[in-house]
Amino acid sequence: MTRLTLLTTVATFLTTTAFAADIQPGDTLADDQTFKVSVLDQFKTIDPQLIEETIGNHIARQLFEGLTRQDADGNVIPAIATDWTTDDNQTWTFTLRDDARWSNGDPLTAQDFVYAWQRAADPATASPYAWYVELTSIENAAEIVAGEADPDTLGVEAVNEHTLQVTLTQPLPFFPAMTTYSTLFPAHQATIEAHGKDWTRPGNLVGNGAYMLKDVSVNEVATLVKNPNYYNADDVVIEEVQFFVVNDRNQSLTRYQAGEFDMMDDLPAGTYPQLKADYPDEAHSTPRLCSYYYAFNFTDSGHEALQDVKVRKAMSYAVNREVIVNQVLKGGQSPAYNFTHEATAGFEMPDIYYADIPYGERMQQAKALMEEAGYGPDNPIELDLIYNTSDNHKAIATVISQMWKPLGVNAVLSNYEWQSYIDIRGEQNFDVARSAWCGDYNEASTFLDLVTTTHGSNDGKYSNPEVDKLMRESRQMADPNEAYTKVEQILADDMGIIPIYHYTQNFMLDPQIRNWPMNNVENNWYVQDIYRAAAE
Repeated sequence: MTRLTLLTTVATFLTTTAFAADIQPGDTLADDQTFKVSVLDQFKTIDPQLIEETIGNHIARQLFEGLTRQDADGNVIPAIATDWTTDDNQTWTFTLRDDARWSNGDPLTAQDFVYAWQRAADPATASPYAWYVELTSIENAAEIVAGEADPDTLGVEAVNEHTLQVTLTQPLPFFPAMTTYSTLFPAHQATIEAHGKDWTRPGNLVGNGAYMLKDVSVNEVATLVKNPNYYNADDVVIEEVQFFVVNDRNQSLTRYQAGEFDMMDDLPAGTYPQLKADYPDEAHSTPRLCSYYYAFNFTDSGHEALQDVKVRKAMSYAVNREVIVNQVLKGGQSPAYNFTHEATAGFEMPDIYYADIPYGERMQQAKALMEEAGYGPDNPIELDLIYNTSDNHKAIATVISQMWKPLGVNAVLSNYEWQSYIDIRGEQNFDVARSAWCGDYNEASTFLDLVTTTHGSNDGKYSNPEVDKLMRESRQMADPNEAYTKVEQILADDMGIIPIYHYTQNFMLDPQIRNWPMNNVENNWYVQDIYRAAAE
């Protein structure tokens, strides 16, 4: 799918009404309409303009709603915007619903989007996702993020209460798809000004989504309840949502099997085949637009050996990805030698030179590269490999550390709870970091922009001017695949990261829960679309 095709896809949905819980023929609704989901970590924040991780996004997607959202197949559909138009893919006009309200009853207007987007770009907000506003190509976004222009110069205007006009610096056919992400959700200015950093606490938070925040017990559970002021509230079936924090996936699975949860993902490594055999209607494996990789620390705080491309190549060559996906994970994941996920719309998978080298031969090349770099079993290096608490991450790190030993690489495994891990990784206090990237929208630039020099989530600080140039140029191309291929090949030549595998979404789901979006490769789910059927 080219960018032009993406525009056609968007246009298809201009007159589609917002999706609601569609009750399947023959189903009777259960009396209890509570949805309980197990998540791996406590969210760091649910402030849409500050969110940088998956769990926070899952919750924010229920509490807030942007101009657009996605259907069960990942297509862009209207949300707060009923339609949008453009003549040149550079100036976009969005018409907003006139019945949209905040959870406190205030009318939602175009100015709420202007405020939120300016807030996201404003350096004073210190958003870890400010780069996303710049990525959208909104006029003056780059200058504002760099502190060179005032936030009120951002190219977004409230023409009137229900019309929002956005001006970009260049044509971007898939811009409406980018508005599904939380960074571009609206924000209630009066609430933020009244409560400051505490505005997202229960009792303070004012959202515009299908649910409201009722309670948060840190590292235990967050509870959401139905928002009576949501414009489509009458068609929302699930009354209450509970997100339970369970760091131990084996414990989470046990509790799911005991009926405590309706859904859990990130299954314990290696369990999917047997679970599918034992629970064919509950165990699922679907594509997910995420790539798992290890980031090198290219800054002075990283080990000096990692500055040598021979060492980085050796460490990547030594990773037997087939063992990891087929013997450790066993969930349908695919080995990764490039960064962009293979299921990304319109992306042409590149030929990566070392992907076809048999592992035994590749390992011999790895040992030779280490010797050329002056390292090996007789002159080993010790690296700090960090990961966030998870049995799966630990299993992968343990296996990879053993694969590195013949090279003279001794990895010290350091695990941290989520918030500490994010801070440590963001401050470059590591040598190698377990990392993953999930697409913010379904186009290859969502992955490859991460390896540009100024990207806010480029925690290893990899930098190559040619990559930066190609990614800038790609945004002007009708078909940017040639540029994307070159970037992937440069990334492999530099070994800027170690790609390990492309995700699948492996999860357990109570079969009484209906309408789960199995075909949404971005794993964007909206509780308002699902319901619990009565037991048969």
